[in-house]
Amino acid sequence: MILDVVESIDGCPIRLTEERWYEHIVEKRPEMSGRLQDVLDAVYNPEFILRGNKGSKVAVLNLGYERWLHVFYIEYTNEDGEKDGFISTAIIMSDYNQRKIIWRRGN
Repeated sequence: MILDVVESIDGCPIRLTEERWYEHIVEKRPEMSGRLQDVLDAVYNPEFILRGNKGSKVAVLNLGYERWLHVFYIEYTNEDGEKDGFISTAIIMSDYNQRKIIWRRGN
């Protein structure tokens, strides 16, 4: 079941499923419990977008001093030729890799 859908900075609808939220995010990283809105906000209005692995993107949102939310997501074109995407996981880190920035808010 889909929990929510937000639009990425590229205009792609990015969905977050219950399975991803509970089994891949909250269960593995209990500190993410209660951060659902932050995860959605990171994709919709990130500070930065980083180049991820295998074509993924990483939306980064500042949560305060040395706390950066990283939301990993995939964008693709579906069988109907429409943009589609999903969140694969999320984690809070103390920093981000500046060399991987592909988009920055305000530019």
